[in-house]
Amino acid sequence: MQFLEGLNNEQKKAVLAIEGPLLIVAGAGAGKTKTIVHRMCHMIESGIAPSAILAVTFTNKAAKEMRERVVLQIEAIPAALREGTIPFVSTFHSLGVFLLRKFGAYDGTVKRFTILDDADTMSLIKESLQYFGLDPKQNEPRSIRSLISRAANAMQSPDNLMTESNPHHRIAGQVWKRYTALKKEQKSLDFDDLLLETVKLLEQNETARTWCQETWHYIHIDEYQDTNEVQYRIARALAGPRKNLCVVGDSDQSIYSWRGANIKNILEFERDYPEATVVLLEENYRSTKTVIAAANEIVNKNTYRTPKNLFTNNAEGELISVYAAYDENDEAKFIVERCIEQIDSGVAADDIAILFRTNFQSRALEEAFLSYNIPYQVLGVRFFERKEVKDVLSYIRAAQNPDSLVDIKRIINTPVRGIGKVTIVNLFTHGIDSLSGKAAISVKNFFALLEQIREFSELHSVSETIKFIMVESGMQRAYKEDKIDGEERLENLEELVTLGLRYDHFDGDEGLEKLLEDATLMSDQDNLSDAGAASTKVGVKLMTIHAAKGLEFGTVFVTGLEHGLFPHQRDSKLTGADAEEERRLMYVAVTRARKKLFLTYASMRTIFGMRDVRLPSEFLMDVPDEYIQRESRSGESGFTVYL
Repeated sequence: MQFLEGLNNEQKKAVLAIEGPLLIVAGAGAGKTKTIVHRMCHMIESGIAPSAILAVTFTNKAAKEMRERVVLQIEAIPAALREGTIPFVSTFHSLGVFLLRKFGAYDGTVKRFTILDDADTMSLIKESLQYFGLDPKQNEPRSIRSLISRAANAMQSPDNLMTESNPHHRIAGQVWKRYTALKKEQKSLDFDDLLLETVKLLEQNETARTWCQETWHYIHIDEYQDTNEVQYRIARALAGPRKNLCVVGDSDQSIYSWRGANIKNILEFERDYPEATVVLLEENYRSTKTVIAAANEIVNKNTYRTPKNLFTNNAEGELISVYAAYDENDEAKFIVERCIEQIDSGVAADDIAILFRTNFQSRALEEAFLSYNIPYQVLGVRFFERKEVKDVLSYIRAAQNPDSLVDIKRIINTPVRGIGKVTIVNLFTHGIDSLSGKAAISVKNFFALLEQIREFSELHSVSETIKFIMVESGMQRAYKEDKIDGEERLENLEELVTLGLRYDHFDGDEGLEKLLEDATLMSDQDNLSDAGAASTKVGVKLMTIHAAKGLEFGTVFVTGLEHGLFPHQRDSKLTGADAEEERRLMYVAVTRARKKLFLTYASMRTIFGMRDVRLPSEFLMDVPDEYIQRESRSGESGFTVYL
């Protein structure tokens, strides 16, 4: 019973409730990951095979952390019980990749497929629009993509969109059909397909469903409040008749409805499983009493939630600083000045986060950090999205799957090898035999290069294969000759080689597949520690509140607390579900802070070129005065703020 040590009473209940459905309602900072890890280890200690346990979460970062903690804890269990294995810990998308490669996608006909990243997807959407003679400038591809994604994750079909009254939706449905056909031709799947095809596999393929249910007897789903219809059905199918389904989440942290997340999944878990055990984790181990008191005051005004009240045995902590800025520039300067004070007092720059509701807010903040020469990092600068990195990954994918036209189009003339647009059009329209002269020779040499890469990769490691591509493709030579930014691009490719070392221990081409999978599925938050991977730039973190979900910092600034900005107001009046989600978003923002919390807003802000007078956010009025310290730029308290 060693895995009950160090747990509070509610955490112990969750660990001991092994059989049957279990709902763990885990408040912010309440130790949910620790509880899940201890629960899995306790199962193994009790005689359950590690291979019979599955845990699914949303980000690679969360899955990696959970896996590492299980590995660390499991060492205390006798080897005879461990079987030399650990539970299967994965994201939803990685689980989909695993199952589809095992049993096949597209009704089981394809086991080797390319995963399309965002750029690849947008390219095919544009191609689909052009197929119907539709102008991408008049029919914004990203908007079309968003409509398709939302419909797909709601388990709808192209026909559903094509029958709607909105003409934009009908166009999206038409494009969706062509887009789907293109993906099948190229043996490709996008992010949504990884889940949709998995649902089809589990619900329609008895062999696959039986294998999953007989392999994994105990299912854990983390962040259950963020699941959409597709993920909900995956969870039910995996649980099967045993119903050993443990879901962990918090309705107060459901902030992704715009991605298709359905808060009903967690709120109605007891309706789906009437026999379920319910455990509330309400003790917060992260934040001060002051921060927790403010968070409770904010979120308790919501009605569509599982009632709970966070508490902590941590210190009272500092008061919450509130600053009323003149405009966004004044706000940014105040934030940087307080960051300098925090850093001078011993707080690590990496332990400070500036959170904002929308991305445009970062501009003034970045300018202020630059002017004060304070190191900072904007979440979202992704290593795997750099052109030269994407080019190498495309070489790998094209070598493995010559049907991947998206990748071939990307690299056939990268670096420049005399293959123009007309040649590319003729190649894809009429085939290689339609080409002649130098163009034909260049194209044949290109496909010969892909074959060389494929053969080389079968006998060499991932890192060696990347080096081979750099040299044989001509990229290394081209960037050495580029005196403008060639050195930086080469450094990024060298970092990719370094990254490739992590995959060198895999057999055959499994390492390359794993590299491509990880690179494609990497989320913004997963990339936090790797942003600017080729550089050593670290510092204060700037990010949206959505991106901060699951993270924590010693000092947190929540900025732009103005009516219409946060809560964000799309229409003339914010009501109902949208209003409650904005309030949950504020709750998430506040609970990122361990010790010190700053809340700021501006009296004037320039938005879309217009300078507007702003009113303080209602969220500021939710925090009782006893928890607040008013501040001015000079650092004096008592500055009057009219709320």
